[in-house]
Amino acid sequence: MTEEQSPVGNSTGTGWLRDQVCEGIRDQIITGRLGPGDRLVERDVAEEFGVSRIPAREAIRILMGEGFLEALSPRRIVVKQLSRRDVLNLFDLREALEVLAVRRAAERADEAQLRQLRRLLESARKATDSGRPERVSRANTAFHQYIVEIAGNDLLARTLEPLEGRLRWLFHQIDDPASVWEEHRRIYETVAAADAEAAAARALSHVRHYREVALRLLFDGSDSSGAL
Repeated sequence: MTEEQSPVGNSTGTGWLRDQVCEGIRDQIITGRLGPGDRLVERDVAEEFGVSRIPAREAIRILMGEGFLEALSPRRIVVKQLSRRDVLNLFDLREALEVLAVRRAAERADEAQLRQLRRLLESARKATDSGRPERVSRANTAFHQYIVEIAGNDLLARTLEPLEGRLRWLFHQIDDPASVWEEHRRIYETVAAADAEAAAARALSHVRHYREVALRLLFDGSDSSGAL
């Protein structure tokens, strides 16, 4: 009996392989190595990542659930072409959930958490200075994720988790990362000051501003529905 056929292997080894494949494909989409409409074939994915078809199949299913992939037919899975409406819906969720997370973080953050948040902010500054989009998107995502952790709401964290890849993808599109860092610095300052109202206002402004930036970059300000 192979590791993937055994009950124990299926919950550990195969799950780990699935996660590695999932992260690998997600990175390829976020960085543009896989573009909208590109097809993913289970057999080819398994070969590329050196795994069997079970973790490849499971990774594809997860990425479909996250909105990165879509099935045009039972046998044709492609990278999804996000419409303007898709992006607006994503930012609507960001506005509701991230503003709540920042408000709660300002109410709850202790000194150790603030020191770690400051370290993440500094890491984001260094990433911004590096000029490497993938490094910038990861650092900015880490900053947001830690704010959610400080907020201490497990349901909120689980709700945001499936969106994290697409949020990282959006950070990868931003053409002015220095201004993103500056807004994150201001969010940090309000959280550190334990000013929940100011923190929520900063977060709301941040999300709304970058909704407009994303729409401009992705759709050139057009009101028409379109693809990435």
